[in-house]
Amino acid sequence: MAASHNLPQLPACGKSTISKSGVLTIHGFGVRVRMQSGHLEIEDGIGDERRRVRLARVGHGLRRLVCIAEDGFFTLDALKWLADQQASLIMLERSGRVSLVTGPTAPSDARLRRAQALARQSGVALEIMRELMRAKLNGQQQLVRSKLANAAAADVIARLQEHLSDADSLDTVAQIEAQAANAYWSAWSAIQVSFPRQDIGRVPDHWCTFGTRKSAITGSPRLATNPPNAILNYCYALLECEARLASAALGLDPGMGMLHVDTPKRDSLACDIMEAVRPSVDAWLLDWITREPFRRADFFEQRNGNCRLLRALTAKLSETSPIWGKLAAPWAEYVAHSLWASVRHAKSHPPVATRLTQQHRREAKGQPSFAKVETPKPNRLCRWCGNHIQRGKTYCVECAPLISRENFNSGRREAHHPEFLAKRADTMLQHRQSIREWKPSDLPAWLTRDAYVKQVMPRLTNVAKSLIRSALRVSEPYASFIKEGKRIPHARYWKALADLVGSTAG
Repeated sequence: MAASHNLPQLPACGKSTISKSGVLTIHGFGVRVRMQSGHLEIEDGIGDERRRVRLARVGHGLRRLVCIAEDGFFTLDALKWLADQQASLIMLERSGRVSLVTGPTAPSDARLRRAQALARQSGVALEIMRELMRAKLNGQQQLVRSKLANAAAADVIARLQEHLSDADSLDTVAQIEAQAANAYWSAWSAIQVSFPRQDIGRVPDHWCTFGTRKSAITGSPRLATNPPNAILNYCYALLECEARLASAALGLDPGMGMLHVDTPKRDSLACDIMEAVRPSVDAWLLDWITREPFRRADFFEQRNGNCRLLRALTAKLSETSPIWGKLAAPWAEYVAHSLWASVRHAKSHPPVATRLTQQHRREAKGQPSFAKVETPKPNRLCRWCGNHIQRGKTYCVECAPLISRENFNSGRREAHHPEFLAKRADTMLQHRQSIREWKPSDLPAWLTRDAYVKQVMPRLTNVAKSLIRSALRVSEPYASFIKEGKRIPHARYWKALADLVGSTAG
């Protein structure tokens, strides 16, 4: 007897499934990666949301295959296909733990590996870690000073950065890094995290601020308890994978570190290299937090309070992997070149190839040493429902009429309410009193109207609107006008705005 109906066929997907950066992320249970008729066939997903991807050997565009799955299999010929196509395989957990990283490698030079093994005894490790940590602390203090407007924390990090030159051991470097981390993450703790209005009632209170980097579950960054820290852990895992691939491509041993020595279940050298790039990841996340809301549908809270990332968000974050790889590449080459310089008679042998950045080729052509790397921009989300919208918009087509009608009706009610009128009168009285008490002598001699317009106003576009609002205690619309240069505020505000952008005399 014939079956009454046929089983649904899996949707076949091709190159369009792969992101522009060449990343394909696979999830679910029963993942299958195998060869079929000369094509790499990938099957992933859960239940009715199964997906099949077929990639030919030519024109596929695959550079990274990121696997976040509970079970499944890879065939040997599929792994050989990835190796032949110079594509990397990365296996991650949603918590940010790296399970497996494989990718193109370079022939190993025994002299380079020997120099790497002896780096701690020869003093090269100390020199390398000073430079890597100097770059990290410089990035941290610039971020804290310019984007968080916390001059006190930035000054602490800057002083610690100066002490790196006097560090006479790797233990001292580690202590300086730990002290800087305390000042750095303390400046992050009060950052507000926004969600669409429809999600606010379903979000735990501790998800609404960045909080501390230490999880209440583990006492360390592992097993984050809120979305921003969970995203940071996942992006750090991607960065670790890229640093591991970069070091292996240069013929280094990713597990033989200098500051992170014998780190269990992690590649120690990759952990060293990624230190210089961490501030770039942090700046990208901070820009996301200050510009766009998070969606409740992208996160899941486990029974122990651990915040996990769901499929759609992990796929989106995985697309940033090549960006972090480009930022890590110069530092991996710096480590390789520093180690090679310590090899006996190194000058009589060809230098280490710059196969990651093509620096030698660029210099020969008279081009900049390194190409400019643009970090990805977060998706624009509707402030009410959280759906994706076009840039320049605040609400989607469905929510905009509702918001306009609600704001209009509430504005009409509040404008004539006695409490609103009294509050507005009190605010105006305070402003007039502040103007009367302010003296032109309170301003520095250099901070004239012309100096404000030329030095301060153009740089306000890089400052978050929330920081301007809190520093001046003004309304959100007026803070927007100041940020965009549509209004020149009263002179009593100029000093605070100059401090926000870091402008000084000269």
